[in-house]
Amino acid sequence: MIGSNFVLFLLAALIVAAVPGPGIFYVAARTLSGGKSAGYASTFGTALGGLVHVIGGALGVSAIILASAELFTALKFAGALYLIWLGIKTLREARDVLTQPVAAAGTHHVFREGVLVEALNPKTAAFFLAFIPQFVDPAAGSVALQFVTLGLISVVLNTLADVIVVMMAASARAGLTRHPTLLQRLRQGSGLFIAGLGLSLALARRPGS
Repeated sequence: MIGSNFVLFLLAALIVAAVPGPGIFYVAARTLSGGKSAGYASTFGTALGGLVHVIGGALGVSAIILASAELFTALKFAGALYLIWLGIKTLREARDVLTQPVAAAGTHHVFREGVLVEALNPKTAAFFLAFIPQFVDPAAGSVALQFVTLGLISVVLNTLADVIVVMMAASARAGLTRHPTLLQRLRQGSGLFIAGLGLSLALARRPGS
């Protein structure tokens, strides 16, 4: 795998990781809503959810889901409804302005939410299945092993980008703690944004349809 294909993959994966997408906006919203601890928990939760798609893609599970309109639709709406529910929950919790990071138990809860948000996103599966196979060389060995390796690298790069976003969002939030009303409005905006991501996912079309 070490060759021109791998170098091209790294360049492409770095560009993809750096370009703001739904994942980055999601962890930023969670950070602004719950603080740095919540942001990191969301980041590593979505990373684990991404690994689900990497392994599923290597095993062919993702391809089966994307080939079936019914399975794709079921997964899409499950993920969309979950995001909308999280957005509404964040809106309701915005009434209690938090000036401290979430507690450890809350962090575990946010981590699980991140895993589910990413694992239930068929667009992530579509991305891996469309992106990674372009850099797989059947002559270099096991295709499944190459898929998993490149997928892991992609997830790590995306996670590093998310960590940087969390640090930036947490820094902005720290300055807002001196203005409780503004922080409350920001948390409400985060809730609306997360729910909006859910609506966007609900409107997503199956690749090739």
